[in-house]
Amino acid sequence: MYLPKLEQFHKYKEMDEGVLGLFETPEAIIHAAEKAKEKDYKGFDCILPYPVHGIDEAMGTPRSGLPWVTFFAGIFGCTIGILFQYLTHAHDWPLNISGKSLNAWFAYVPIIFELTVFSAGIYTVAALCFLSGIPKATRRILHPDLTSHRFGLWIPKSAKGYNESEVVSFVKGLGGSEVTVVKPENQK
Repeated sequence: MYLPKLEQFHKYKEMDEGVLGLFETPEAIIHAAEKAKEKDYKGFDCILPYPVHGIDEAMGTPRSGLPWVTFFAGIFGCTIGILFQYLTHAHDWPLNISGKSLNAWFAYVPIIFELTVFSAGIYTVAALCFLSGIPKATRRILHPDLTSHRFGLWIPKSAKGYNESEVVSFVKGLGGSEVTVVKPENQK
């Protein structure tokens, strides 16, 4: 088991200004991510059309904190399920049905299970949407091929040690087939 850390809950940052390099294969983007990590660029990102095994390790991304959200939301749902049914049956409407105990917990299990799964799922989706900045209809499209078959290495201007000409030559040296300097949309 691992302990939760603040960096596991990193929020998506909009891609406004920086350098985008396009790569053709998953192996090339993994190699580029490893080199960008070695160069100590902070906040760089890899834009992928589909999941690539090993990219998290190559980028040095910490394990996601979403399992912690799911765990605590499940505990919350379980607690609400137990308390709601117990307080209803034992305190609010204490009915003696077939001589059963007022705290017949085994009858609570289906509701407890459903509330645990429901709250864990809802809170996990809500946390995922919050951390990834969804919904945002005006998200900037950096290159149309990133959604179908090409891979992108994004190094933002806010990265430590960012120098535009050095970053462009660095990405070209990694084998980037197309390197673009991205400026804010209002400065084109």
